This record gives sequence, structure tokens and C-alpha cells, in this order.
Amino acid sequence: MRREELLDAAEDLLCDQGSAALTLTAVAERAGCSKGGLLYHFNTKEALIKGMVERLIEEFDELIEAQGQETYTKNYLAATFAAVQSGRLRRWAVVTGASGNTYLLAPLREAMARWHREGLDREPDPGAAQIVRLACEGLWDVATHDPGLYDDERYAKLKTRLLALLPG
Repeated sequence: MRREELLDAAEDLLCDQGSAALTLTAVAERAGCSKGGLLYHFNTKEALIKGMVERLIEEFDELIEAQGQETYTKNYLAATFAAVQSGRLRRWAVVTGASGNTYLLAPLREAMARWHREGLDREPDPGAAQIVRLACEGLWDVATHDPGLYDDERYAKLKTRLLALLPG
């Protein structure tokens, strides 16, 4: 059983049944493997949650890097819309909802601080860049609670308006 399949199974379980259902036994059953197979990769529930948090940070970092825009904020904006519109959004809600342990969420807080500080000194208008980045966080939050709130046309209009706040 691959590590990624176990993380997928844990996220699916959280989406379907909530954080109370997240047990190692339930994840192993969902993944179709033995509990021993799961324990090989994640020996505790905390290790499993840590793995989900680490994966989402890594995937969002990769998504930002893949955008190829001229500034970090434009990359961040494009990555946010790509993630929200592709359904990756659920992963954020699931992982943060799964952990009441602030220690396990520390890497996410550190990544968030990095994402909001990165390249601000190289932005043509750092204030506008901060506003756009914070608007992206608001989009994540709203879309997490109501994924069907916006259709592609509304997302496109919102993205265009946010880009208009940025010089260049």
C-alpha cells in the first residue's frame, strides 16, 4: 500500500464521516489494507494527520511554483484559484478540521506565514499584494463552507478583479 493512497483514504474518510471517524482501523479498512500496512507508514493517528498537513503544504507550494507569473502574489493568486476550482479545497478543510492539536497544525501556520511574507519586498505594490493574498484566504474559507457558491464565470470575474488590484 502506497503512502499517498493511505492519505487519500484518510481524507476521504474525513470528508464522508467527519473527524470523529478518523481512526487507524477505519483508515486501513477504507484503504483496503491491513492495520499493519498502515502502521508501517503512520504509526499513530497524529502521524497520519501530520502526513496530511505536510502533503497539502507541499502540493500548494508546487502549485504556486508551477504558475509562472511575474510575481509571487500573481502565482499565489493563480494557485489559489486552481486549487479551489479543482476541488483540492476540501483537503484543507478536512485536514484542519481533523486536528484539534495545535502542534500538528504548526507546519501549516508556518507555511501560511511564509506564503504571506514571500516576496513582498519585491512586489511593485506590497500593500496591494497583501490585500490580494488575504482575499485569497477569504476565498478559501468561503468556498470551504460552500463549494458551490461560485461557478467558473464568477471565479473568472473575481480573479480578474483581484489581478486588477496588482500593478503590471
